[in-house]
Amino acid sequence: MIKLSRYLKPYLGVLFITLVLLFVQAISDLNLPNYMSDIVNVGIQQNGIEHATPEAISEDGYTLMTTFMTADDQQTVADNYLLMSPEDTSNPNYESTLEKFPALETESIYVLTDPTAETFDTLDPIFGEATWTFINYMRSLDTGAADASASESMTDLDFTQIYAALPMLTQLPSSTFDEAREQAAQTPESMQIQTAVQFTKQFYIELGVDVGAIQNLYILKIGALMLLLSLIAALASILIGFFSARIAAGVSQNLRQDVFRKVQCFSNTEFDKFSTASLITRNTNDITQIQTMLIMGIRILIYSPILAIGGIIMALRRTTSMGWIIVVAVVAIMLLIGVVFTVAMPRFKLIQKLVDKLNLVTRESLTGLMVVRAFGNQKFEENRFDAVNKDTTANNLFVNRVMVFMMPTMMFIMNGVTLLVVWVGAQQIADAAMQVGDMMAFMQYTMQIIFSFLMMSMMFIMIPRAAVSGDRIQEVLAVKPSIVDPATPKELPMNAQTTLEFDHVSFRYEGAEEDVLHDISFAAKPGETTAFIGSTGSGKSTLINLIPRFFDVTAGAVKIDGLDIREVTQHDLREKIGYIPQKGVLFSGTIASNLRYGNQNASDDDLALAAQVAQASDFIEGSPDGFEREIAQGGSNVSGGQKQRLSIARALVRKPDIYIFDDSFSALDYKTDVALRRALKEYTGNSTVLIVAQRINTIMHAEQIIVLDHGRIVGKGTHHELLKSCATYQEIASSQLSEEELNI
Repeated sequence: MIKLSRYLKPYLGVLFITLVLLFVQAISDLNLPNYMSDIVNVGIQQNGIEHATPEAISEDGYTLMTTFMTADDQQTVADNYLLMSPEDTSNPNYESTLEKFPALETESIYVLTDPTAETFDTLDPIFGEATWTFINYMRSLDTGAADASASESMTDLDFTQIYAALPMLTQLPSSTFDEAREQAAQTPESMQIQTAVQFTKQFYIELGVDVGAIQNLYILKIGALMLLLSLIAALASILIGFFSARIAAGVSQNLRQDVFRKVQCFSNTEFDKFSTASLITRNTNDITQIQTMLIMGIRILIYSPILAIGGIIMALRRTTSMGWIIVVAVVAIMLLIGVVFTVAMPRFKLIQKLVDKLNLVTRESLTGLMVVRAFGNQKFEENRFDAVNKDTTANNLFVNRVMVFMMPTMMFIMNGVTLLVVWVGAQQIADAAMQVGDMMAFMQYTMQIIFSFLMMSMMFIMIPRAAVSGDRIQEVLAVKPSIVDPATPKELPMNAQTTLEFDHVSFRYEGAEEDVLHDISFAAKPGETTAFIGSTGSGKSTLINLIPRFFDVTAGAVKIDGLDIREVTQHDLREKIGYIPQKGVLFSGTIASNLRYGNQNASDDDLALAAQVAQASDFIEGSPDGFEREIAQGGSNVSGGQKQRLSIARALVRKPDIYIFDDSFSALDYKTDVALRRALKEYTGNSTVLIVAQRINTIMHAEQIIVLDHGRIVGKGTHHELLKSCATYQEIASSQLSEEELNI
């Protein structure tokens, strides 16, 4: 699987952009709970007032708050506030201040000189501590004002009574409030500031400020930010989906192309290692698994860890007291994933092999459908398919059941964690250790963390299956073809007359204990026909397959015009050869497209002539579509004889220097065979013709007949010469020809 990562190199730029977009999406998603918390804490509970530090405060309010501050804090506050009176109309900030705080028209107020984030960060804790110092002091006096000041909402706070006590409070030494100040220091800073905000709200009401407008404006502002973040996250998600799909599709395309090219380079030796069904599955189903994994992996494997780590950091920034809940949730999820992996992983690896087997059985049944029907074995094939199908279904059902069990369990964990957060958070809210918005944000972050692990767990299930597919693809790509082009190839002579020579050739199949061809030597000359005959298994087709290098010789050499064919490229070699296999193979398309497979530039006249020589004109012209007649996959809509004639015509269109007919006349009747051989003799002219045949009638007029028996040449000569000198040939001839024909 790792070896296939090289296919990502062309897409590193797009992958980097996708990574940036994933960070953008994650940051957007991680900030949404923060803003939601702000709406609850600030927008609802604090009426949209963000800071404990009032931007403006009445003289009595200023005196009240500074009374409960330390001397240093009083100085800090004094340095940041300016007393502005109704007569200060020359002040450039007078009009804007009057607009915000209408009470300035009739009374002097203290105005914050520099309302920046840095100033608020400095003053908010001071006002928060002063507020709780005041509350604790009033509680110690056990007055009605104390009860009012300590209430959760400060809406009922009567500042008139408090201001009346200011002359007495200001006369008290600062040490009087030390105990109350120490108690205030024990209160969490967030709660200090939240309570101080309620005081600030009352100060604003005193100055004629519309607090409701502040609240509405704040909620709309935060809501707009949340909407903007959601749109950014949505846009990033769309682009991520587009780029990840493009990367996955591109990698899959290149993989399919390389696998196909590799298979095109396979010799028969390599084909023996892989079944056709397996190669098809690897180039389709397995690569689809890789593509699916990439689409999901790019989005999830990168996004989920960012979301999980970011969620943990953001949650702990809100509160560390409930961090143990996250640990419990993560441990529970990891245990669940571990169980799923242990149980389901072996089945995932088995599924791909079963898909191979299912494709193999299906392919064999469909390809051999006529044979199946002829022998009445439909029930047997149904049972064979049913057995594999049931195995595949059982494994898929098992995996799906495990996944079905996993999802409700995950939901149970998520809901359980939600209840735990609410239960623990409610207690902390009651103890004034946490705000409601913080609890809600913590809950959302916990859900994000759990959801991240859930997504990663799904990927960890997909990855092993994709890894199996990747290994299967790599097996094909890693195969080193046994037949390769030379590092410095030579060029074949361009003369029209080509001599083919076997020079002491021996051949042994890979893994075999002995040779199937032994010391074969002969020369096939241009303008002549060299024929091969022998009993089944004598090595005729094996010998023929050595010429186009479907196999390479084990010993000796095959030469064309004196040049070893291993010293030239396979393309140049096969350009000189017209090969007609024993089993006619046609491709889906038309008759014309199949004939032009030998020469894409062939004219219509060339096709007509080749078809005439191959004795295919009658059935081609007999079709209404002529050469445009459709050919089904594998040529299933034409007869065996028609296939052979079209295969012969395809080779004739190429006009090669060497013709190889590997028992290509077996499906033809005697009359057609005779007519075809007569036309071939004239058409092939000076070409070198090699024919493998089972019927002596087909080859008896050949200039050279080679008789094979158990991989050895036991006879060589013309028909008449072999009848006199070769016992093997005599046996074959006597079994096929009459006494009169033998004596001719």
